[in-house]
Amino acid sequence: MTRIEDKHNRRRLKSSYATTIISISLVLFMLGFAGLAMLHGRRLSVLIRENIGLSIIIKRDVKENLITDFRQFLEKQPYTKSTEYIPREKAASDLQETLGEDFISFIGYNPLLPSIDVKLKADYTTNENMMDIEKQLLANSIVEEVIYQKSLVHLVNENINRISMVMVGFSILLLLISVALINNTIRLAVYSKRFLIRSMQLVGATQGFIRKPFIKQGILHGIYSAFLALILLALVIFFSRKEMPELAEIQGAGMFIILTCSVIVLGVLLSFISTYFAVGKYLRSSLDDLY
Repeated sequence: MTRIEDKHNRRRLKSSYATTIISISLVLFMLGFAGLAMLHGRRLSVLIRENIGLSIIIKRDVKENLITDFRQFLEKQPYTKSTEYIPREKAASDLQETLGEDFISFIGYNPLLPSIDVKLKADYTTNENMMDIEKQLLANSIVEEVIYQKSLVHLVNENINRISMVMVGFSILLLLISVALINNTIRLAVYSKRFLIRSMQLVGATQGFIRKPFIKQGILHGIYSAFLALILLALVIFFSRKEMPELAEIQGAGMFIILTCSVIVLGVLLSFISTYFAVGKYLRSSLDDLY
């Protein structure tokens, strides 16, 4: 009878461990998914900002060597991501292709000026920064005009900031809910061993000695749960890439390293904190409270 009870208790204990790990895994998966969405949003916002640029119109009859020197100067600036020189002939052919007409034959000459298209780094694509860059460029004697869409810059920045705030708020709310769920899951797991904790106290075990195996087990559960959550996230990434191959352009090794480390650290940290306080509750409980 004792052996049967012992097997039954072991089976219940393993079932309790499995339930705890699965529950924590699902919570970490939700957190990881929210983190993945934020990382994608951040990378996408950088790509959008870096597609914002400006066109520097060069004055007529400026020598090619001066334009080359000016382009080299631009490429050394901290705000420059890339530059492209567009001579008058290419500007004319591009416009003819857009219009579908040979406007040069109609007016008898090419009225377009050479230009340099500059793509800016994401950090410099604010209205204030671009206005400062515009003033700096207009001070150069070979620059005729600087063109960029001020309303578009304002709209992009405003929308990105708004979306970022919503995502941060949602992530904080999800984190609080997740902490509560993990805490309750671990409290239930520790609850089944409350009399064991009491027995250890009665034989003179210190609080640190009692806590140690529970915390060790909690950390292991956090690690197992984190890896299970990462497997689920890997499946989500795999199938999303299959459906939307464009995602590969905004995903990089750095993103996956950050995600992996964050999920593992969260799993260990939340399990550790919840286990520590859950055991502490029963260490302070009287015998009547345990019943």
